[in-house]
Amino acid sequence: MMAATAAARLRVGMRRVAVLWQMRWLPLLLVALAAAAEQQVPLVLWSSDRGLWAPAADTHEGHITSDMQLSTYLDPALELGPRNVLLFLQDKLSIEDFTAHGGVFGNKQDSAFSNLENALDLAPSSLVLPAVDWYAVSTLTTYLQEKLGASPLHVDLATLRELKLNASLPALLLIRLPYTASSGLMAPREVLTGNDEVIGQVLSMLKSEDVPYTAALTALRPSRVARDVAMVAGGLGRQLLQKQPASSVIHPPVSYNDTAPRILFWAQNFSVAYGDHWEDLTSLTFGVQELNLTGSFWNDSVAKLSLTYEHLFGTTVTFKFILANRFYSVSARHWFTMEHLEIHSNGSIVSFNASRVTGPSIYSFHCEYVSTWSKNGNILVPRMQPSLWQITLQDFQIQAFSVTGEQFSYASDCAGFFSPGIWMGLLTSLFMLFIFTYGLHMILSLKTMDRFDDHKGPTISLTQIV
Repeated sequence: MMAATAAARLRVGMRRVAVLWQMRWLPLLLVALAAAAEQQVPLVLWSSDRGLWAPAADTHEGHITSDMQLSTYLDPALELGPRNVLLFLQDKLSIEDFTAHGGVFGNKQDSAFSNLENALDLAPSSLVLPAVDWYAVSTLTTYLQEKLGASPLHVDLATLRELKLNASLPALLLIRLPYTASSGLMAPREVLTGNDEVIGQVLSMLKSEDVPYTAALTALRPSRVARDVAMVAGGLGRQLLQKQPASSVIHPPVSYNDTAPRILFWAQNFSVAYGDHWEDLTSLTFGVQELNLTGSFWNDSVAKLSLTYEHLFGTTVTFKFILANRFYSVSARHWFTMEHLEIHSNGSIVSFNASRVTGPSIYSFHCEYVSTWSKNGNILVPRMQPSLWQITLQDFQIQAFSVTGEQFSYASDCAGFFSPGIWMGLLTSLFMLFIFTYGLHMILSLKTMDRFDDHKGPTISLTQIV
């Protein structure tokens, strides 16, 4: 009897599951829950006090700041810094918003975040976390309230003008900023510019009253959908049954330090060949504490990163990245160039010309492939032909000047602006425009007869129509 009852309950449960799965909204709900688990938002911190934050050593590409890590950044600022805390909270914000609407190559006139960039430049202490876990940000207000011992006060510009802040008494001011979802017909850039104006006005008020403060800008959720979540309801059942691919581990870059970080180097794959024998040096280079950097040095004009590997191809091999920093009066700025890449082994030196690795000194350099192979761009050219050595660096990035902390500056990419597809489109468009112009010219050149035969007069003889 009990077995029959259990079997009946099982059949009822299976029917309920089948009915739920047939609901069209259920796959979308599961996808939304999967996307929510992968949500990250940026967090920007700055303060009027000095020395509150050390450079974030773990904020390399792909790193997500957890709630525990975020507390290690916030605790010193709340204990040693100003007692007045401003929290600018947007509905939606992603790091892609700064990429799409920020100033390009330092041109702040085109930036939608001019006041924010100016505040970060002038602030004695600042910290930028590109990706913070959504759960950590959702509990940020409660965390600040517990640390400060003050309830959050929702204010706007009018309310802020009437407040009298005291440097000795804690205050948590919450300023909500809209995003495009509530902006009607306004473009995202206009909304972000308006939010930036609000930030600028608030900071101007605090500056005029000479009130010390710590400010933070973040959002409740990202404005962009997670790239690794497929928003397709029809294929969700298949995806749930499939084995999830292993996430690639992203290691921090190689950093050469003397008194501070001087040279940063990173690649997704670092492979070297001697003859026909290939060796993958990625796992031996990145994320390794005992990496041999003997021979590396740095000054304002020349930098050398030396990587030494023992028992490579049966001997000790050293790779030296040599970069130079020069001032060019034409552009009125410093530019760096990787003069050459040297391979030292068994007392011999093989040199590769790498002059195409160049960019402004305030930026890093990035290229999808830096290789000796012609199919990958042939950026590394051996000075002695032929060479038994082959090198391939995939997703290569390096910076040897103007390094701040353990993270790269904005990258000057090796990819040209005009790709073959763009050239084909331009040439095809120009050819079609030429045909259209020629045809229009022919039509406008047609002339009609302006004289006609009159049956009452003599016959008109037309020999030529011009």
